[in-house]
Amino acid sequence: MGLFDRFKKQDCEICGKEVGMFGYKKLEDGEICKDCVKLLSPWFSDRRHSTVESIKAQIAYREENKKAVAAFKASKVIGKTTKVHIDEAAGKFMVVRTADIAAENPDVIDISAVTGCELDIRETTQEIKQTVDGKQESYNPPRFKYLYDFDVLITVNHPYFDEIRYNLSPGYVTINPYSGLGFMTRSVNPRSNREYMEYENMGEEIRNALLNPTPVQGGA
Repeated sequence: MGLFDRFKKQDCEICGKEVGMFGYKKLEDGEICKDCVKLLSPWFSDRRHSTVESIKAQIAYREENKKAVAAFKASKVIGKTTKVHIDEAAGKFMVVRTADIAAENPDVIDISAVTGCELDIRETTQEIKQTVDGKQESYNPPRFKYLYDFDVLITVNHPYFDEIRYNLSPGYVTINPYSGLGFMTRSVNPRSNREYMEYENMGEEIRNALLNPTPVQGGA
């Protein structure tokens, strides 16, 4: 009996829709369908420990957030793919991941709610190998190229999430310290790389904009 219960359809506790066993997600005290999950903030990560009532409250907040998105007047936009939009006059910001802002409905957050902002730069190495008799072999001594990934981490006081983490660069910034002749051209100093510095400066610009917002002239 218990085994068959696992295959029974369930009603979504949020919208009431009946869904199969693969069409819903667990809440602390019920189930939510995948369509309703899509209505939650993309930065929200505690679904399984949330009650039905708290999820309903979040969805109501997200619906109200659409008005804030429509009223948002960005005076500054920082980023390439995922972008931070800042409304300096209203003292608000939002992190936008797509071209269709209205459909995305990004959370509009007070800049005063920001408790921290940092750029997390991660370095990894990848061995450079040579082809000898059709096989990949290591150099002696081994050679490596360096890959850098840039994440922005914004911590906030918010009822439904406490951090926003996203990738600033669309891919790795790669630094190969070896020239085409096979010898090392320089010691590895990532700050001598134009692309590396572009993302580092971009992260610093976001940090300054959120932690040290420009006062609006003539404000009340």
